[in-house]
Amino acid sequence: MYHIRPYQFGEEPLLRALFYNTVHNVNQRDYDEAQRNAWAPAQYDENAWAMRIMQSEPFVALHNDTIVGFADVQSDGYIDFFFCHQAYQGKGVGKALMQHLLKTGKRYGVKRFYANVSITAKPFFQHYGFVVVKQQQKEVRGIVLTNFLMEKK
Repeated sequence: MYHIRPYQFGEEPLLRALFYNTVHNVNQRDYDEAQRNAWAPAQYDENAWAMRIMQSEPFVALHNDTIVGFADVQSDGYIDFFFCHQAYQGKGVGKALMQHLLKTGKRYGVKRFYANVSITAKPFFQHYGFVVVKQQQKEVRGIVLTNFLMEKK
């Protein structure tokens, strides 16, 4: 149903738009406007974002050639990005990405996957066997956000 492939150079703005829209729409039930604006401000450094994406080398989920999600896993098991388009929530995009990340991580020899997970995404990660290591209060642009360090061994 969804095709998963490595992100391609030049897709950074598309991933930024998906990230921004997901944070501001999907996460609104768990984070207030000030928190969402700190997490995903409207104005951002395009070069810094592009560099971060290039370094993390995420995978994208495609539906009819449209990017509907993206996620990454690093060689140490860290998952930095995991975002699904608001119109595709609960439709298998996250499942396809998570299965791909876990398979890819195993090829890297990863024994422990871990991520800083939002309140919103916590139940999804728990469904895939991640457990909360600790609740965290992170300050982002002067605003405190709650998230969870979660891991799967």
